[in-house]
Amino acid sequence: MKRKTTVSLVLGSGGARGLAHVGIIRWLEENGYEIRSVAGSSMGALVGGIFAIGKLDAYEKWARGITKSSMLSLLDLSMGTDGLFKGDRLIDTLKSVVGSVRIEDLPISYTAVASNISQAKEVWFVKGPIFDAIRASISLPLLSTPFRHDGEDLIDGGILNPVPIAPTFGDDTDMTIAINLCGRPVEGARLCETPRRTKTGESDSILPDVVSGFMDKLKPGLSWSGVNIGAYDVLSQSFDAMQGTIARQKIAAYPPDYVLDIPRNLCRMIDFDRADELIDYGYRTAGERLPNALG
Repeated sequence: MKRKTTVSLVLGSGGARGLAHVGIIRWLEENGYEIRSVAGSSMGALVGGIFAIGKLDAYEKWARGITKSSMLSLLDLSMGTDGLFKGDRLIDTLKSVVGSVRIEDLPISYTAVASNISQAKEVWFVKGPIFDAIRASISLPLLSTPFRHDGEDLIDGGILNPVPIAPTFGDDTDMTIAINLCGRPVEGARLCETPRRTKTGESDSILPDVVSGFMDKLKPGLSWSGVNIGAYDVLSQSFDAMQGTIARQKIAAYPPDYVLDIPRNLCRMIDFDRADELIDYGYRTAGERLPNALG
């Protein structure tokens, strides 16, 4: 029986595009590759952590069922000024779907990367409760409240390292494959060029709806109804461009054996209701590019 090729897998940050990681992992497992190590930032930390637990099937089933309405039910508004959402409800839901373990008890090596912005340094989680690591790594500035750890506020790992290759340096594997979700835009790649409504008539603009409702409750005299909050799209695109630049620098400094780029214009950061398309895109893209590249 042919020995499987062992892989250190680096899963990058990029919001909903991270669902493509699921499809890529599926392809690798089906084609003779054994993933022995995972390092991830943000959505890469989330998908990689759930894979390391061994519950990717349960997560994929849950993710493919997400709708606009169910996304809204996962958003727990924060009354503070350090983030729009607390993030606790999402983490509690994920724990109920896949369970929770300590990182040191996982069957494979796992590292989640978060950012200590006050000290401008990365924080690598290699032990402790896995969902503490994930919660810290996915704390997107302005949207999620920071995660308090050892007296410090931690935020999204993609701020400082959207493709965390360095944690895999000591791995005893045959190759390192990095998935960069902030690849250069590709014409025609976007899954959702225009806002849409679902079959149930749900609005496509989740954040504007949530922010409008929140502001209406806080300031009854000020109506935000019908206002198009375009600032989020500007912020999202700026964040993607920034991460893309940092990712290219990290990859150049610490080149893995292979980089699979996912174009950053594939979808918006919050398009989690497009799980079917994004997971399938990851699987299809891996099948198209990896066989020739990996030999």
